[in-house]
Amino acid sequence: MPPTGIDWRFLKKFRRLILEQTKKGWRFFLVAGGGATARNYIDAADKIIKVTDNDRDWLGIHSTRLNAHLLRTIFRRQAYPEIIKNPTIHFPLNKRILVAGGWKPGWSTDYVATIIAQEYEIKTIINLSNIDYAYTADPRQDQNAKKIKNITWPEFRKLVGNKWRPGLSAPFDPIASAKAQQLDLTVVIMNGRRLKNLENYLAGKKIIGTVIKSTN
Repeated sequence: MPPTGIDWRFLKKFRRLILEQTKKGWRFFLVAGGGATARNYIDAADKIIKVTDNDRDWLGIHSTRLNAHLLRTIFRRQAYPEIIKNPTIHFPLNKRILVAGGWKPGWSTDYVATIIAQEYEIKTIINLSNIDYAYTADPRQDQNAKKIKNITWPEFRKLVGNKWRPGLSAPFDPIASAKAQQLDLTVVIMNGRRLKNLENYLAGKKIIGTVIKSTN
């Protein structure tokens, strides 16, 4: 969801890749973020009143659900017909694709993904973002920031801290990181634009990205 509008060409390619992988036996839980839609709503409200963190979160949550509905629509035949809004409620696994959006204030969709992982005994989360790697600092602000290929959860959590706030820009948010460490999950951060890279990861090949897990 770039500022210029919905990138339907990317979604068309993404859909093709996911369907190809389901034919190979993969099952996917697709968790939609809010993207520019959430930022646009929050920025608009900010120009009018002092917006509470609770309302910021809800604007973001509803934006993720709108994006999730778009994903469910393009996977209509292959996806479970209902969007996951509460990740603690179990859905039937009679479809290869399930789509989720935001849950409630205080947590991002990164956290939703970790709860889904817990509920369905999933061990890996792939975080498709707009960056190739996580960095030791924000490379836009620190020229000495170094890209990270492999990192442990304790090391990663030192970088992102322990507090969540609406609109926080982090490769994987602090609350979700704590939960992922507790669940001993592997989280892979990669650029969503590089669909071949995602395909390589699913095939067990070398990738461009950051892998976070309990031990290197």
